[in-house]
Amino acid sequence: MHLTVKETHNYHTIVIGAGQAGLSVGYFLKQQGRDFIILDANERVGDSWRERWDSLRLFTPARYDGLVGMPFPGPSHYFPTKDEMADYLEAYAERLQLPVRTGVRVERLSRQEDRFVVRSGDLRFEASNVVVAMANYQEPKLPSFADELDSSIVQLHSCEYRNPSQLQDGGLLIVGAGNSGSELAMELANRHETWMSGRDTGHLPFRIESTAARLLWIPLVLRFLFHRVLTVDTPIGRKLRPKMLSRGGPLIRVKPEDLAAAGVTRVPKTVGVRDGRPVLEDGQVLDVANVIWCTGFQPGFSWIDLPIQGNREPRHERGVVPDIPGLYFVGLHFLTRQSSSMIHGVGRDARYIADTIAARSVAPAPAEEALRLRTNEPQTARG
Repeated sequence: MHLTVKETHNYHTIVIGAGQAGLSVGYFLKQQGRDFIILDANERVGDSWRERWDSLRLFTPARYDGLVGMPFPGPSHYFPTKDEMADYLEAYAERLQLPVRTGVRVERLSRQEDRFVVRSGDLRFEASNVVVAMANYQEPKLPSFADELDSSIVQLHSCEYRNPSQLQDGGLLIVGAGNSGSELAMELANRHETWMSGRDTGHLPFRIESTAARLLWIPLVLRFLFHRVLTVDTPIGRKLRPKMLSRGGPLIRVKPEDLAAAGVTRVPKTVGVRDGRPVLEDGQVLDVANVIWCTGFQPGFSWIDLPIQGNREPRHERGVVPDIPGLYFVGLHFLTRQSSSMIHGVGRDARYIADTIAARSVAPAPAEEALRLRTNEPQTARG
């Protein structure tokens, strides 16, 4: 199919994604005076947070929720809402005057000779470097038997759930017993008879709002264990990394006793469908009116027309794709450490990638001169 190109834009570096990872990379590229653009499919910076369920709150207090160059506003021990996080990211991009272009959904990423080509509809962007600043949680993962459920059952993936009004009267099965499943179970158990299916993922031995958490959770777990111990630089980090990539972590805010007190019934794994109803591993059939799939996500990088596929993630070494010079990843789970995809940890990887781009690049023209050169280029090209 012949695709007509309406506009072609040239940059030194293109960053795909304007979440915390992309904005962090943008901060360091701007410090270097790079000519770059950040592309994001959403209409507003922060929409990836706004589109999550209404009651979601962060697991980290405000003092650890800021990106480099701008602290998160509010009391240091306050746990922000997802909308407050979204607004912070939008304010961050504006205050630091990062060149974000929203409403641009990247459809293909390819390479032609020594330039990367990014396409979005009739827009074409070219660059010497591309940073894919997206988590490996892009496409909802559903079991193959999900479409066998009776059409009368309301079923949603966790990424589609916003609030209780989306469900109908009757029982609820939540498939997946990790953090998302447990938090949704707590929210909905007083409205629906609720079953939660899946293995026990473990849980923190203290409340994250407690004094013990201030003494242990932040300095010991988030700042020390996740930053310095569970990394690709340590033997234990390298040993545990494959398991952490394939399994969810422990419950952070919800405890097993909370679920029991709320009336949530824990049941075995959901393995199939019988007569339109979900079937558990022990053979039990649940007659429910609603199912929420908290079954995770797939990486969702099929739009990249380059040989990047690894075992569980794109092939990379600390975010650098070894045999495709100029292609980088930031924001992936455990990119270099357990905190790589977390707000308080993504800055380390962003700085490393920006420094790698600088080391591989010739000295850039000043940003003002680069803008002048780009403005003088023809803005249309033949498809």
